[in-house]
Amino acid sequence: MLTQGETPAGGGRRAAALLAVLLLVVCLLSDWLVANSMLTLPLLVAAGVSAAVTAWGVPRLRRLKLGQVIREEGPQGHHSKAGTPTMGGLLAVPVGVIVGGLISPADPRLLAVAAVTLAYMAVGAVDDWRSLTRRTNTGLSPRGKLLLQAGAALLFLIWAAQGQWLAGASPGDVALPLGWVLPLGLLIWPLGLFVFLAESNATNLTDGLDGLAAGCGAVVFTGMGLQLMLRGHGGDPALAAFCTAMAGCWLGFLAHNRNPARLFMGDTGSLAMGAALSAVALLSNSLWPLLVMGGVFLAESLSVIIQVWVFKATKGPDGQGRRVFRMAPLHHHVELGGVAEVQVVSRFWIASLLLVLLGLALLP
Repeated sequence: MLTQGETPAGGGRRAAALLAVLLLVVCLLSDWLVANSMLTLPLLVAAGVSAAVTAWGVPRLRRLKLGQVIREEGPQGHHSKAGTPTMGGLLAVPVGVIVGGLISPADPRLLAVAAVTLAYMAVGAVDDWRSLTRRTNTGLSPRGKLLLQAGAALLFLIWAAQGQWLAGASPGDVALPLGWVLPLGLLIWPLGLFVFLAESNATNLTDGLDGLAAGCGAVVFTGMGLQLMLRGHGGDPALAAFCTAMAGCWLGFLAHNRNPARLFMGDTGSLAMGAALSAVALLSNSLWPLLVMGGVFLAESLSVIIQVWVFKATKGPDGQGRRVFRMAPLHHHVELGGVAEVQVVSRFWIASLLLVLLGLALLP
């Protein structure tokens, strides 16, 4: 997506525009070819409103001095980004939630999805705010953050169980490819809790380069919406439209977050992104498509787990251990291998697009 000799600013703008056009074309084709599909309108409305709201919000966040604190152990080239306004998720996430909810306001599931998305946004906002006021890259304690995430997820699961919305031929059934079904029964509860914690922290880890998480999120949300309309029985237009509204809010955000970024989403945005994906997947029996389509998020998370585990397992008396990656998460490993930031982001977007195609090919 970036040609040789092109400036990073020009390359970031061009890549973001190409991504937006591609996702728009996909939604238009779905609405044209698939019965009951209404993916394009929420995508366009959310993208336009999000771009406008974030443009309005950037100078105001700057005046509030909500500038990103860059971790010392990160890549040296990122230190110049210190002071870029963060907590941009406060501007983008509500746009996606409101537009997605208004598409089908009579569907009670959308209120539950919106609530857990906003709850995770609030957890991220507290974490970001504590980081900013302390002028460090650490906000909430890891235990406190996980407890808040787990509490919001548990309340969502109780709400979904009361509404009998956890999809499947029987409660707790998880659809797999080739018509296979994994009958989990009550084990869907710990699995659902794990999905929320794993997905939200995976999207959080992916938010490390300009436009990376926003672009991948837009792709995965669009893929999730598309697969909901391609699974037969009239699809699930309400949740599918919610997905493309969330994709649109991240495309609009990308107008200011692509390289060179004028705004970061912070934990405020990245945790909400993972929560929305998890909620939609659990209510639509789409855990398998999310696992495949969100493969970039999974790889980012696994790279951190592997790096920490190997380092601790091989730590010597000097306190040093072996490292599998130059730096974790995975995007930093690729970046430190000499690949320009814009190109790393473009390649990860392409990987997400290919994983969405794979997920569509392996629909349950």
